[in-house]
Amino acid sequence: MQFHNQILATLPRTELERLQPGLEHVQLTPRMIAYDPLTPIRHVYFVESGVISIVSIMRDRSAIETATIGCEGIIGLPVFLGVDAVPEQAFVQVVPGDAYRMSADRFTTLAPQLPALCQYLNRFAVCLFTLAAQCSGCNRVHTMEQRCARWLLMVHDRMRGDEFVLTQDFLSQMLGVRRATVSETMSFLQSAGFVSYTRGRITVVDRRGLEEAACECYGIIRSTFLRILEGRSEPNVLETMRLSEHGSSTAGDGDGDGVAERIVGAGG
Repeated sequence: MQFHNQILATLPRTELERLQPGLEHVQLTPRMIAYDPLTPIRHVYFVESGVISIVSIMRDRSAIETATIGCEGIIGLPVFLGVDAVPEQAFVQVVPGDAYRMSADRFTTLAPQLPALCQYLNRFAVCLFTLAAQCSGCNRVHTMEQRCARWLLMVHDRMRGDEFVLTQDFLSQMLGVRRATVSETMSFLQSAGFVSYTRGRITVVDRRGLEEAACECYGIIRSTFLRILEGRSEPNVLETMRLSEHGSSTAGDGDGDGVAERIVGAGG
C-alpha cells in the first residue's frame, strides 16, 4: 500500500506492519471535527490529503487558526504526548481530503513500541511549536497582505494542485479579521496577479510573487519543517542575523516599528 502521509510513507516496514491493522481509511469532509476543546481525543489522524486547522476559541465563540496540518503530520499529537484533551479545536478546512485514523487507545499502546514513529513525532512537535510561535508574532506585527499570503502559501504547500476551495468567510475566521478586510486583501493579491479568485475557488497563479508578498514568517516556518522533518536545507532569514552578544540577547534592539497598526483595515 502506498501512503501519501509523510509519517506512514517513511516508517520502516516493521513498524508500518504493526500500525496497519489498526488504521481505518476515512474521508475528511469540510468542517468535520477531529477533536473538540476539553473533550477526550478519540482518534489520531494521519492526513493523506486535504488540510486540517487547529484553532483557539475565544469567549465570544470566535476562533483563530494556530496551526495548519496536512500530509506532513498527524492530528492528535497531544495523545502521543500523554494528554487526552486540550483547549483547542481541530477540524477540516473547506478543502476536503482523506486520512487514516486509529483509536487513541490503540495508538497509545502501540506508539512506545515504535521508535522511528516516536522520533518523527517528537520532531513534528518541535515544528508545530515553531509554527504556532511564529504565527503568533506574525499576527501581531505584519500587514494583512503579508499574513494572507503566508497563509495561502502554507495551504498551497499541502495541496496537490494550484486550485482549492476557499471562502472569504473561512479565511476571515482563520486570520481573525473582518470579512471586509479579507475582501480588500484578496482584491489586492488578485490585482497583483498572484492569485485568481472566483466563486469560492482560488488558484495560485504566481507562486514566486506570492512568496515575495508574504512576510519572512513563511520562510522561517517552511525551512524549519524541511530541516527537522526531511533533513533538507533551505535559506532562512534568521541565519544572517546576529541576535546575541557576549552571552546576552540583542533581539529587539532594532527600530521596533512592527506594531498592530500596520495591519490593513480597521479592526483587522
